[in-house]
Amino acid sequence: MPSFCRTLLFIGFISVFSFPSNAQRLFSERSSLYGYIGSSGAELREFNKLLSDRGLSPLRNRYRSYGLGYQSRINDFILGFELSQNQSKTSTLDDFEISYRASRAMVNVGYALTEEGKFQLIHYMSLGVGSLNFQMLPNEKVQNLEDFLTNPEQGFVLRENDIQKGTQFFGDFLTEIGFQLSYDFDLPGRSESLLILAKMGYSFSPLEGKWNLNGMLFNNAQSGAFFRVGAGLTLPDRNFTYKDASIGINLMRGVHFTKPTALNSELAKFGLEPFSGAPSNWGLRILGQTNGLLYGVDVFNGSLKGQATNIQNHSLNSVRIYANAGLRFFQYKNLSISTLGGFGFGNIRYSLLNHQKPNFPEVFEQRYFDGYLSTPGLMAKPEIQIEYGIPMTSRKIFDLVLSASGGYELALGNYRLGELSMADYLSASFITFGVGIKPR
Repeated sequence: MPSFCRTLLFIGFISVFSFPSNAQRLFSERSSLYGYIGSSGAELREFNKLLSDRGLSPLRNRYRSYGLGYQSRINDFILGFELSQNQSKTSTLDDFEISYRASRAMVNVGYALTEEGKFQLIHYMSLGVGSLNFQMLPNEKVQNLEDFLTNPEQGFVLRENDIQKGTQFFGDFLTEIGFQLSYDFDLPGRSESLLILAKMGYSFSPLEGKWNLNGMLFNNAQSGAFFRVGAGLTLPDRNFTYKDASIGINLMRGVHFTKPTALNSELAKFGLEPFSGAPSNWGLRILGQTNGLLYGVDVFNGSLKGQATNIQNHSLNSVRIYANAGLRFFQYKNLSISTLGGFGFGNIRYSLLNHQKPNFPEVFEQRYFDGYLSTPGLMAKPEIQIEYGIPMTSRKIFDLVLSASGGYELALGNYRLGELSMADYLSASFITFGVGIKPR
């Protein structure tokens, strides 16, 4: 991610949560976490023209969105953050499948058009960064690692802001304008409420020509009218007499104490450079607590990258998504210590890409340049977290939260790349450090 974009995202994430110190003494506040699915899309005009010139059918112009979000409302002011994955439908051409996927990290700012209550109508806009992957690969994937390393040129994979190399490679500008409707449903015996929401609006890339892959524009892969529905947990003030509850969000940076030793041995047999060092990750943690009970979600991406040959780069990355639960067992003023357990989904992907591919239309005509192997599975982890909150305003509305955590990840499966098990690589101890915000 370019340093300017990274700085903007950090400022948007931290600074916008600094509520003015001259705010009203009486205010209402609620924080929420939620997940959503939705549909959007727009025509990839230039690529469809290339297909049309060859008498071929255009690509399907819809993609499915899956996202995780955080939102805080103070009086009528709305602030939030969303992380999403957007996956296109697959189109078939000869023995190949063509598809694209885009990831986005967005800061939301908005205004509530209704009074604080069970029903909310919000108008918001978003600014953020993203990545794009466009690929044309065979219907029948290679299942054997030796066969793949012998002949990795399966098709072509084009990436802009390649987060397979690490989350820090997010880049460029994206924006969104929309409306959100939501309604709270009380949960029996709990102070939290179930939040059901719907979002509609339009997303687009405001800077022309930024999503250029090998001489062809793919701006519309990041654009289109959208409709999304979701559900989550929210903490409205009306449910509490004394509010010992909050939901916060952290940006996490960490390292996993492991190396892909078995894979490196296989790479060396085929004249490819091994990976060096241990995988590091950038991630997102949304963590709520009510009377000492903790719950939330982690998303992070552990990655290694390097040059495989003089014309090929390779990367090894693994995305993990955890549902967390735990207990806060120590609290002294602004310092707390908690235990957490997580269970969720993981994957591992090895990509071997030619970095000297020609531009369109030659890359489409020649098409044999790149390939990757991937496999999904389940993950689990226990960890201990230490957290310290620093009040950000004289009214003590928000805390700037500094955190550190350590634990052990366990791969619940073999995670095979071909016939090679990567479970030992994924099962390892880790340590992470975070900075974020949490409403009081």
